[in-house]
Amino acid sequence: MIETKNIKASKEKNVDAIYIHIPFCSKKCEYCDFCTFIRMEKEYRKYTDYLIKEIRMYPKIKYDTIYFGGGTPSLLPTEMINEILNELDWSENAEITLELNPTDMTFEKLKKFRKIGINRLSIGIQSFQDHVLKFIGRQHSSKDAVNIYKMARKAGFLNITVDLMFGIPNQSIEDLQRDLNILQELKPENVSIYSLIWEEGTVFWSKLQKGILSEIDQDLEALMYEKIIDFFEKNGYCQYEISNFARIDDKDVEIYEMTNFEDLKKLQKNAGRHNLKYWQNQKFVGVGMSAASYFDNNRYSNIRTFEKYYNLIDEKNLPIDKNTIEIVDEVESEKLKKMLGLRLIQEGIEYFEDEKIEKLIENGLLEKFIIEKDNFINKKNKEFEKNECFDKNLAKNFYETRIRLTKKGMLLANDVFVEFI
Repeated sequence: MIETKNIKASKEKNVDAIYIHIPFCSKKCEYCDFCTFIRMEKEYRKYTDYLIKEIRMYPKIKYDTIYFGGGTPSLLPTEMINEILNELDWSENAEITLELNPTDMTFEKLKKFRKIGINRLSIGIQSFQDHVLKFIGRQHSSKDAVNIYKMARKAGFLNITVDLMFGIPNQSIEDLQRDLNILQELKPENVSIYSLIWEEGTVFWSKLQKGILSEIDQDLEALMYEKIIDFFEKNGYCQYEISNFARIDDKDVEIYEMTNFEDLKKLQKNAGRHNLKYWQNQKFVGVGMSAASYFDNNRYSNIRTFEKYYNLIDEKNLPIDKNTIEIVDEVESEKLKKMLGLRLIQEGIEYFEDEKIEKLIENGLLEKFIIEKDNFINKKNKEFEKNECFDKNLAKNFYETRIRLTKKGMLLANDVFVEFI
């Protein structure tokens, strides 16, 4: 067990993100395997108190991103969310995200969330088609989804991400196109769109095993994904991760035409900063039941039951499931950096010589590209001022060769990632 006293004494300097798990839901969706519980309103107060106790077990950190996930964090009263925020220190331009569903929300509550510091919403819409929503067990309608989005804008939220799904058994390519058409009208800053995963222990998994449901045809799922990629590219979005798209506000930057990391920042201006940290293999704190952490060279997840969670905190121990602890040494960290980094479609990872890499490039799954490093332009200008010409040999120090997934590689991403395990 990782001792709390060691965590508190840690000199970990590279942590500026925290995930806060709120496990409450009004209904369990049929595809969901997250740590969630329904009809637990009486537990809200106690759980919030223990979340705060757990936060205090970690060193004081100034956070750049704070993410309330679940579950449905918006079910908590705004006063309790505010109490949790009051325990945290964050930077002036911090990204503070709250997940919510289109139901159980009022305009007044949205305004309160904005007032206490929440500046980004992640709305779990999943589909704008009523028959699809009913099939996956969602409580809201298409009309509810559009209304909550517009209500959030009116309440002052300038940064909204919409979550959608594809590859659902009763979802047609026409259903998907209608979803994309609505997105074109709403223009959220970020869209996360994931294919359905059949998770063991869910209602969907049980129906799959009984033959009540069957998986969507793989060719149709691939066609859906290609349609998604093409749609966002044509409508002013940058695909910065396999399943995530950020709206491009700077019209001077063309997708796949970036020449330096400054262009990359412009492309990804509306990307979810918190999740980017995960994919860039940065360290983070996770609090709450089942929350994962990457802290002090350890990866671990918390206990998933209320009783054990409360008892461990009462004993002054972090509520970690000891069976999940993994020590991350330099070799493992480098492996994770490569595997996670390849999910990042624009920036990819630094190129390195390897037979597997060359084969993936040869098979059209990866591609090489060259990018200027951050400080290249300023250095180059200074050299011009001094010498009126720029030494090409010196320039090599400011260029970087990288690799990233091709479109074909995105469609066969699992085949690529397995090479890094």
